[in-house]
Amino acid sequence: MPIPKLSPAPGESYDASQKPPSFGHPLKQYFALDDDYVNLNHGSYGSLPLPVLYAVNKWNYEIERNPDLFHRLTYRPLLVKAREAVAKLIGANTDEVVLVPNATHALNVVLRNFEWREGDIIIGASTTYGAVANTIRYLADRSEQPRPIMLEVEYNFPLTHAQIIDLFRSKIREAKQQYPNTQFTDVPPLSVGSELNDEQKKNKIVVVIDAITANPGALMPWQEMCKIAREEGVWTVIDAAHSIGQEPNINLDKARPDFWLSNCHKWCYAKRGCAVLYVPKRNQYMIKSSIPTPHAYVSPSSPAFKETGTNFVAQHEWTGTMDQTPFITVPDAIAFREWLGGESAIYDYCHQLALNGGKKLAEVMGTKVLDEDGALTVTMVCPHDSKGPASLSLIVLVTQPNVQLPLPVEKTRGEVYTTQQLNQINEFLRDKLLKDWKTYAAHYWHNGAWWVRCSAQVFNELSDFEYLGKALNAVCKEVEDTILKKNA
Repeated sequence: MPIPKLSPAPGESYDASQKPPSFGHPLKQYFALDDDYVNLNHGSYGSLPLPVLYAVNKWNYEIERNPDLFHRLTYRPLLVKAREAVAKLIGANTDEVVLVPNATHALNVVLRNFEWREGDIIIGASTTYGAVANTIRYLADRSEQPRPIMLEVEYNFPLTHAQIIDLFRSKIREAKQQYPNTQFTDVPPLSVGSELNDEQKKNKIVVVIDAITANPGALMPWQEMCKIAREEGVWTVIDAAHSIGQEPNINLDKARPDFWLSNCHKWCYAKRGCAVLYVPKRNQYMIKSSIPTPHAYVSPSSPAFKETGTNFVAQHEWTGTMDQTPFITVPDAIAFREWLGGESAIYDYCHQLALNGGKKLAEVMGTKVLDEDGALTVTMVCPHDSKGPASLSLIVLVTQPNVQLPLPVEKTRGEVYTTQQLNQINEFLRDKLLKDWKTYAAHYWHNGAWWVRCSAQVFNELSDFEYLGKALNAVCKEVEDTILKKNA
């Protein structure tokens, strides 16, 4: 029986020749969100535009009409177009870009392809995303040798970019001083000393750098950190999970990280899960296998290896049967963004809303924004109650403002929060916001205080932040009257 052709429902299509609605609530008609749900947590899972969802569903029907035709002939040219579209957005060559299910997957592809030697060092940070930190931990915990030594940079926000740079450089130099008898001569191709042959290369240092930290949502000076790492002979892996679609003017050809990865489904309107992994041609020899190892894998011991190399792109074209529609509809997501006005227009609206929304939320809750000067805010927001000088608040919060919650701060509370209390509060906030108030923003514990990270998106307005503030005030009062009072 032939599968019926889909016709777009209201909101699932748009006329590219017509001007779109204004930013804010008028754009909600193009998103699948419940009418009564106030979404200020776009940064966690993204929010799929209806036109992209329609494209996904249309392809799903088309695939089922002739699965062999799609997988054997149709799929790969579509994947190339998707990679071309993403590469253009991030200032990279198409042959240096592949698509994978998510940023954690991409990071595992990179870290698990390093040939670790005993004495190698891998550096993470106190703000490293949990699954990424655990991947580093796993590599250091493996029972079999060789395994790298795990070190960590401590970042306690608010911090200036200058302070971040100083902490970063100091940790690298501290690592070298901590192991004075180790020869860190396995350096990236762009570093001095890279001309050494394989026999001369001994140990290496690899550093995982957040482009935008998850909690708090702060833009890091990652390009400058890459430059410092090159000068120090250190390999860089940039976890840019929140970057594409949020961080403006990404140019990887100019920034020259050794590896870079970002989720397309968080801020770029792609269907989850979809992420981009960038490996410049100079480093593709290191990625010997995708995850999982595919049909296109070529063993380095094979005569064919001299001709194909590691086959980086081909290996990631097909890693087994899975839903390919999130990948092939990336151009639809980018086209929708272009119709809205393009990257600059989206960023300008969301960034300004993040700044204003963070201030409004802090005002409603009687607290302060973590990044009072807006230098670290992109489109996520966080508040705090520090009385320090304004210069200490220079944390760029892209489009995610961070705001301190109206809960007792550990320093003034007179006692330390227990792990049980932290877990209870976290679950209480989550459940109350989602079930009772039908809203959500990511809440987290950092540097002795509770914070909330909001995501400003094109369908949000200032009133959404006011509503969230009202909800958080009520829920935080319940926390004090129940969890904290019970444990007093």
